[in-house]
Amino acid sequence: MRLSEFWALMNDEFGEAYAGTLARDHVLSVLGERTVNEALEAGEHPRLVWLALCEDMEVPLERRLGKDRPAKPTDERRL
Repeated sequence: MRLSEFWALMNDEFGEAYAGTLARDHVLSVLGERTVNEALEAGEHPRLVWLALCEDMEVPLERRLGKDRPAKPTDERRL
């Protein structure tokens, strides 16, 4: 998981404003009593941080992979 994907999941699940607050203030005991931001800055893999946060916040399993997004149309002119 890329960091950009992590933030897309955060924003989708918690909303842009709350996602930032949560990342700054929520302490994840399973990741050494660090906040989301601290864990990411320390080099923890974004997927591990996301899953730890999902557990703490009781995000249902069906929402942990994010929203379904329509596939981008292919540009047939480039084929």
